[in-house]
Amino acid sequence: MNPLYQQMNKNNGLNGFMSRLNQLKQTFKGDPNQKIQELLNTGKVSQAQYDKAVQMANQIQSMMKI
Repeated sequence: MNPLYQQMNKNNGLNGFMSRLNQLKQTFKGDPNQKIQELLNTGKVSQAQYDKAVQMANQIQSMMKI
């Protein structure tokens, strides 16, 4: 099953997902690109995980344009 779909179902569907996304947006501080690079450099996130997250973000973005 699609991990994004699983996450959305676990957290009260799209509303829960959007709520968590808005929470992150409000609390995040700093440069997102710098934070991602830091996570990659320290090994907390692998290149494969990053690539998958980008793919999922692109899917979400395309759904939002509908």
